[in-house]
Amino acid sequence: MGHLENGKWIADQLPRTSAEGRFLRPASVFRNWITEQGSQGPSGIGGYKAESGRYHLYVSLACPWAHRTLIFRVLKRLEEHISVDIVHPDMLGDGWTFNSDGVAAKGDSLFDSEFLRDIYVRSEPRANGRATVPVLWDRETETIVSNESSEIIRMFNSAFNGITGDNLDLWPVENRGQIEEFNERIYRTVNNGVYKAGFATSQAAYEEAANGLFDSFDWLERTLSNSRYLVNDELTEADWRLFTTLVRFDKVYATHFKCNRSRLVDYPNLWAYARELYQVPGVSETVNFHHIVRHYYFSHANLNPTRIIPIGPVADWNEFHGR
Repeated sequence: MGHLENGKWIADQLPRTSAEGRFLRPASVFRNWITEQGSQGPSGIGGYKAESGRYHLYVSLACPWAHRTLIFRVLKRLEEHISVDIVHPDMLGDGWTFNSDGVAAKGDSLFDSEFLRDIYVRSEPRANGRATVPVLWDRETETIVSNESSEIIRMFNSAFNGITGDNLDLWPVENRGQIEEFNERIYRTVNNGVYKAGFATSQAAYEEAANGLFDSFDWLERTLSNSRYLVNDELTEADWRLFTTLVRFDKVYATHFKCNRSRLVDYPNLWAYARELYQVPGVSETVNFHHIVRHYYFSHANLNPTRIIPIGPVADWNEFHGR
């Protein structure tokens, strides 16, 4: 792992934590928006008009934040309009690389770059911060539009509707208040909560994060006992933001990040809900368990210094018959 300082790569030995041992997630740097007509979005500058073939997505199949964008790209029928490159699952001292794994990761199709950080420096030679995924790239201006997944999925939700003819709305106006309530707690205690537990460097910080995570799992289990999805029995972005953590939970977070009070399969409603989302057409194709397991256990030498890759657990995500 590492970060950019004025265009130079500085290798980090450990994730950043506070004096109390709490994991600190760095903020996203590029916060522009693609809009239907190219007008300025909620942040950043204007000029990024929704056009077929103009934009390119860099992702990791292991990363839950990047996974969100792949799911929205499928659900919103953007595959023919936004191209994708996949980084190698191993993230070591040089960060994400474009090494080929012979299957999914096939290199950088735009610039034949060696490292993801090269894309950041190409966009901004004095780039500071971490070279993270996802990255939404604009071919026309040769700049990064955004590296903030929560905003990229909202661009995908609506900006290209006039091009695709797809009017599926995963961020409906009438439900935004409820969606945001779910998003806030799920991000704080579940999506980021597993990282806060896994990268904690004090017992108190670990227990704070792990207990908060399982308090939210209990809450979600109760919620799903009375509702098919999180908000008004219809799929929204809140469900998909949760899903990308759930699909990784038993494979990596329960063991690698010490989130082991319970497993996802121990929650009847959450487990059935996660499998139902997995079987939404196109979604299972965005899930790559090999990249997920390989990345976490091989890349985090501070947590797994032997880099031994576990053989389990085994679960059938296709076994779902309704709930």
